[in-house]
Amino acid sequence: MNRALGDEVVVVGGGVVGLTTALVLAERGRRVRVWSRDPVEGTTSAVAGALWWPYHIEPVALARTWALRSLDVYEELAARPEETGVRMVEGVLGEADPDEADAWVTDRLPGLRATTAEEYAAGTGTWARLPLIDMPAHLPWLRDRFVAAGGTFEARAVADLAEVDAPVVVNCTGLAARELVPDPSVRPVRGQLVVVENPGIRTFVVSTDADGEMAYFFPQPGRLLLGGTAVEDDWSTEPDPAVAEAIVRRCAALRPEIAGARVLGHRVGLRPARDTVRLEREPLSGGRVLVHNYGHGGGGVTVAWGCAGVAAELAATP
Repeated sequence: MNRALGDEVVVVGGGVVGLTTALVLAERGRRVRVWSRDPVEGTTSAVAGALWWPYHIEPVALARTWALRSLDVYEELAARPEETGVRMVEGVLGEADPDEADAWVTDRLPGLRATTAEEYAAGTGTWARLPLIDMPAHLPWLRDRFVAAGGTFEARAVADLAEVDAPVVVNCTGLAARELVPDPSVRPVRGQLVVVENPGIRTFVVSTDADGEMAYFFPQPGRLLLGGTAVEDDWSTEPDPAVAEAIVRRCAALRPEIAGARVLGHRVGLRPARDTVRLEREPLSGGRVLVHNYGHGGGGVTVAWGCAGVAAELAATP
């Protein structure tokens, strides 16, 4: 395929949003480079629990559309879990009544039902079968598929978006957009996870107790991820031992066998939160274009493919 210079795009950011956006662009015939400060294994996305479910993301109506598009893709990818890192897993959405679920959810996921007391003794819950993504497998798969589509992945930090030498620049920098844009409305929401040996748990649970404390566990290949926290405006990336103990305690209250599981490691990620996702086109001098795609908070995995499709349309040259 002959590609004119005007087809060139640089996507800044190598997390799940950046990689998915770059992949969609490359498979639509654009010449794409990804500039990422970190390898994919070192991004915030790499430590995500990564259950598909809309999580504190605005604007709600658009987020639903983006999420449903992503669900379509993940269901397809789940046919090859060893390759893509995507599996369909059953589990409990605690404190959620299926009779009160929005129609967009029940229409698309007709298998939703109320949990039994054996499945979830803590109260009312919804049993669901949802995509669960193993990010250490999924991110390299995205990168490799992107490269196979003709893209280039470059380890390169960006101090100023103006320095990016391409007709079209796509800003998928997440929390770094706070300084790069600059956009002070982007802020961190700190999440901490504990990784343990899986004592035989095959289903996920997401729960919130009466005090508003979260507990969740996700069975991933070779391990069980325990969470979690959502602390706004906390920039620390160091695991807190006291927080880790509390996470294990809350998860063990839901499944006692977790209490004796051997700890394999600790993870901390800073979710790039914003009041609303910024997904828009900004004209630059000289006919260049800057497309923003950031501010997804903890919902980046959930809406990645839907947002990538919109970003690719916005990146189309006039």
